[in-house]
Amino acid sequence: MSFSIHEPIAAIDVGSNFLRMMIASISPEGGIHPLEDLWKPTKIGRDTFASGRISPVSIHETCDTLIGFSQVMKDYHIQRYRAVCTSGIREADNREYVLEQVRSRTGLNVEVINQAEERFYIYKALRDNLPGARQIRLEGFVLINTGMGGVEVSLYDRGNLQFTEYVKVGSLRMRQVLSELERKTLDFPSLMEEYLESKIHFIKPSISNLKVKNFVAIGAQMQAITNIAVEKGLCENPDFLSKNAIRSLFDDIKHLNTEEIGRSFNLHRNEADIILPAMIILNHFLEVTPATRAWVPSVSLRQGLLADVADEKLDTMRKIDFANDIITSAWYLARKFDIDEPHAAHVENMALNIFDQTTDVHKCEAKERRYLRLAAIMHDVGQYINASEHALHSYNIIRSQDILGLSNDDLTVIANVARYHTNEDFPHPGDDNYRYLSEHEKLTVSKLAAILKLAESLDISHRQKIRNVNVCLQKSDMLFYLESSEDTLLEEWHFKSNSSFFEEVIGYRPVIAKGRC
Repeated sequence: MSFSIHEPIAAIDVGSNFLRMMIASISPEGGIHPLEDLWKPTKIGRDTFASGRISPVSIHETCDTLIGFSQVMKDYHIQRYRAVCTSGIREADNREYVLEQVRSRTGLNVEVINQAEERFYIYKALRDNLPGARQIRLEGFVLINTGMGGVEVSLYDRGNLQFTEYVKVGSLRMRQVLSELERKTLDFPSLMEEYLESKIHFIKPSISNLKVKNFVAIGAQMQAITNIAVEKGLCENPDFLSKNAIRSLFDDIKHLNTEEIGRSFNLHRNEADIILPAMIILNHFLEVTPATRAWVPSVSLRQGLLADVADEKLDTMRKIDFANDIITSAWYLARKFDIDEPHAAHVENMALNIFDQTTDVHKCEAKERRYLRLAAIMHDVGQYINASEHALHSYNIIRSQDILGLSNDDLTVIANVARYHTNEDFPHPGDDNYRYLSEHEKLTVSKLAAILKLAESLDISHRQKIRNVNVCLQKSDMLFYLESSEDTLLEEWHFKSNSSFFEEVIGYRPVIAKGRC
């Protein structure tokens, strides 16, 4: 389907506490210009976090609301949309039944996105809505994204993402998990603080050690807290909340129940119920930093989805920034498992060099190139567990991670490429990790693994002997001319051991050649 920047597009967030839809137009630079923003409360998250399943009543109510959203889309003649669901449906035991009923009754295809994808889209929205975003990235900042099911903490320093962690202790989940204890204590806020501390204590040293002075808080609850603070005269600028304002507001509401909070601040019960745990999360993380205030920009998952649609079609600076963040996230994961960084970087460089010089042969595109790059960076993480069969351990580690911007399907392909990077391992139809891939995914994995095997061979000594490689085709051979001033006998021997698989998959026999192309 062709894309026009003048046509309206829609983004639907089937959330844990609210169903939301934004309709917007896109500027030639990729900017988002909202035309309409709709929402309606839901009990999806309460059902899932309490019992693990979404009730039939909630399913029917969800379908009815989405039918209404679909009608609004028809009124705008919308052809392009993104509809996603987060932890409320993602973690439900009956999610497949729910999504099928939504599809059959509303005609909408709702994607299940993982936490890393959710974070990726929200960060895209943040980039466009945080004043001085590029300068703040360079200075460094802590970002907390408070959702209904979990809180995600990320730390940027010197323009790069240093680490990110997700903890299942969101405002609605914390309220639901501890609900039976609320009636057994007179100091429920302190109980929630203790519970939060038990879940996040391992993150706090990483935040405090870097001492970044900028603190950014996002999430629907953060906006509600800011509105209350403005109403009470605790802050003049709705983009900021000072530590003192947060402490004062917390003192005001910590002894109020949900009904009293709702009446005092004119909030729907779904909002009032999560204000207190959201404030506890905000206050707890802000106190760890030297920051004197929190930036609270108005951003949403819906805006991020729309930005991603624009980035798919337009060459925006936002697209470049976040492509770099995905690579940084992969390096953060690799370092957690104590990999040999110079080796991983050299294999990454060799793999991309081979890929770029052979595009006319393998026919892979930018998406597959990114898969190869990420697999090269993380291919040895399994050695942290055991050097024996470390490629299989690498597969298991990568497959189980949340990496910024990568879907579960992306992770599966990348993990499989890493799984087959050694000369002993080859894709086999009976392998559990391989046989459930689609035919296209199997071919992609095999092509990229064949390239990665050769790249790994060219630094099998872990000494980075080969400065560069030039590739030329000659009939049925693919000639590799190595640039090195050292003895590369070991690398050449290992390269030859991987040549047969490359030839089988790609169709050309790789051969080490002397001289130049």
